[in-house]
Amino acid sequence: MIRDPFGPYHERSTLCILVRMTTPVPTRFSDQELATIDQLVSDGVGENRSDVIRRAVEHFDDAVRRARVGEVIANSYRIHPQSSDDDTLAMANAVAMTEAEPW
Repeated sequence: MIRDPFGPYHERSTLCILVRMTTPVPTRFSDQELATIDQLVSDGVGENRSDVIRRAVEHFDDAVRRARVGEVIANSYRIHPQSSDDDTLAMANAVAMTEAEPW
C-alpha cells in the first residue's frame, strides 16, 4: 500500500483545497431547473449540483465549438464546391483502400 505523504486528511488539507480552488458564480435557478439538476445528481451524472453544472458547461462549450467547426467546413464547401472530378477521385480512393484491406 502506498502511503500518502500528506497524511490521511490530505483531501481536506488547506494545500489541497487551494490547488483545486474555483471561483464561485452566484446564480439563480427555477424550481424546475433545480429539480432537473437534482435528478441528474440522483442519476449519477455528477456527484453534486456544482459538478452537474460544471459538466453542463463543458458539454455546452463542446457543442458550440463543434458547431463553429461545422460552419467553417460548410463555408469552405460554399466557397470551393465539390466537382465531379472530386467525386471520381474520392471513389477511386475508396476502392483502393477497400482493395488494400486484408479481408
